[in-house]
Amino acid sequence: MASPRNGNGHGTNGHGKNGGTLYPNHRRRRRQRRRRDRIVTRRFAILTTLAVIMGGIAAMVAAAFTSANGVLNNCDLAALKPVSIGQNSFVYAADGSLLGAIPAERNRQPVTLDGMSPWVTKATVDVEDRRFYEHGGLDYEGILRAAVKNLESGHVVQGGSTITQQLVRNLYIGNERSLERKLKEACLARKVEKAHTKDWILTSYLNQVYFGNHAYGVEAAAQTYFAEHAKDLRLAQAAMIAGLPQAPSVYDPFERPNEAVRRRNEVLAAMLSANDIDQAQYDKAVAAPLKLHHGEIYTKVREPYFFSYVREELIAKYGANTVRGGGLKIYTTIVPRFQKLAEAAIKNTLNYPNDPASAIVSINPKNGAIRAMTSVVPGKKHTQFNLAAQGRRQAGSSFKTFVLTEAIREGINPDSTMYLSAPFHWQPDPFSEPWDVTTYANDYYGPSSITQSTLRSDNTVFARLTLDLGPENIVRLAHRMGITTKLEPVASVGLGSNSVGVLEMADAYATIAAGGIHSDPMAIRKVVLPNGKVDEGAGWGVPHRERVFSDGVAYEVARILKMNIQSGTGVGANPGYPAGGKTGTTEDWGDAWFAGITTNSSTVVWVGYPNAKIPMTAVHGIRVVGGTFPATIWRLFMVPAFANNQPADWALPTDPVVWKPYHGQYQYFGAPPPPPGGGGTDEKKGGGKKDSSTTTTAPPTTTEPPATTTE
Repeated sequence: MASPRNGNGHGTNGHGKNGGTLYPNHRRRRRQRRRRDRIVTRRFAILTTLAVIMGGIAAMVAAAFTSANGVLNNCDLAALKPVSIGQNSFVYAADGSLLGAIPAERNRQPVTLDGMSPWVTKATVDVEDRRFYEHGGLDYEGILRAAVKNLESGHVVQGGSTITQQLVRNLYIGNERSLERKLKEACLARKVEKAHTKDWILTSYLNQVYFGNHAYGVEAAAQTYFAEHAKDLRLAQAAMIAGLPQAPSVYDPFERPNEAVRRRNEVLAAMLSANDIDQAQYDKAVAAPLKLHHGEIYTKVREPYFFSYVREELIAKYGANTVRGGGLKIYTTIVPRFQKLAEAAIKNTLNYPNDPASAIVSINPKNGAIRAMTSVVPGKKHTQFNLAAQGRRQAGSSFKTFVLTEAIREGINPDSTMYLSAPFHWQPDPFSEPWDVTTYANDYYGPSSITQSTLRSDNTVFARLTLDLGPENIVRLAHRMGITTKLEPVASVGLGSNSVGVLEMADAYATIAAGGIHSDPMAIRKVVLPNGKVDEGAGWGVPHRERVFSDGVAYEVARILKMNIQSGTGVGANPGYPAGGKTGTTEDWGDAWFAGITTNSSTVVWVGYPNAKIPMTAVHGIRVVGGTFPATIWRLFMVPAFANNQPADWALPTDPVVWKPYHGQYQYFGAPPPPPGGGGTDEKKGGGKKDSSTTTTAPPTTTEPPATTTE
């Protein structure tokens, strides 16, 4: 007879109940029971041993507090300075909108407890320090409970240190590992608890702890992972963030989303266990997807060129370390609407990828506030170089305004003082390099007033006038008006042979617009320090003004610049309301300018290739001069910018200019000028001085000239 078989297919070879034999499946069950008993016994032994060990540790810590008088005596909270981990500084436009952040080494943006979602605080306490509101800084029961929980889970689920201990570690003593450090941490934790409220401790912790991806503090974490403010975090979002400090790289939601979800759900389970959420809330949050939104608040910058200018101003005042980690709030003068209009004016004019670049700066002449500062390089979205503030290019004939201003300041009547419009050859001595000056179009008008020569932008007249006034006097005046670049007082300075920036040209022209008063350019209205107080001592927002010349001089210069927009080289810029301006072009067509003023604005436009002086001889089929694209861009910006606030005309001056007799070496003293188009090229005509080509006595203020500029 065949032997009966068990479920494993093995025959019985034992004795039955009546015959003393046991079936093999019974023996297997008995072995399984024994194995389970051994596992339970081992686990109990481990837990018991762990409890004893933890109790021993607690006893040792307690003993250490009793016996380690040296640590206790040196545990002085008042004597310790918190470790500064810095916080981001933020820059705002004139309308209060955010321009961008100046990032600290660690992104951090502290907020108050009211600025945090209640879910964040509950989740943090439940997962990090469940007895936070009960202990006095140290929680031996919590340490044991966390160890057991981590052992059961097979990985770290809960931390053993209290929130207070972690705050002490972040604020005061760092993360080095030593017995002395642990003792000091415990001692300081107790003292922090005595010195501060629980809310202060929790707020400070949540503003200090690291959440991964350069985010320190809950606000930075909320912005980094969800592009939200900490106060707006929902339950599932808050739980994910609260779970990150335990191991930010392990639970990185961008790189390891599955691990982040698992950790989030553990936090939610802790909240459920603590009765901070109910089962329905737990189920809904556990089922929710991460829905990450990579925030750009710490990386995206609006108006990058103006932003970089502001950053340099701050560094000059506070130093780089304070700016990058000082938690400043900087409120600037920039007007976003003006910025958009300026950019649109450029792009609507120079709209091909191979077109030259352009930069615009617009200043309020009443206080120097920079309203617009932008540049556009066609074909490139971003460039680190700030063409508007950092670029330096030859000013061309736009610099003639400084010559005109100096002449009027010296009492020279521009309407009646005559110079010869004719080719000009100048060589002060046989050993110097000759300087030959011509006009842009090689057209000459013979005897011509300074006013008419300004409207034609006549190089030959302004070369002679510059020598008579003295180049160093023109340089001195330009610097007082706002030009900050070092200028060489050469003979050709009046024709714009020196290189200058768009910002400083706008600043200098603003002196004319403001009636002869110069205001330092102002980019920052106020700075709020991390403690919430405005930095009054730095002088932000206070105009630095100085009278350079009388309002009578400014009025006369503005009068001629207005004529230039109405009937001179600047007609392409005419905005339809009172405005004045001057064009500028270099001899190789490498740079073109338009500098314009109204009673409430000084705006300068530059056009050129940023990387090299490339002749602009065939842009959209034309040669680029100041009266073409620069004038057009200026008008396209100014018309909409002041459509609802059109500037008034300049009022009659309170201190009119008193004209004085003047006798310049190169001045024309002959008969009245012939009708337009006539006239000769010889200064001997009409009893004038001898021809300039034979001049042997040169003004002592000149040096050997560089290459000429034309327009």
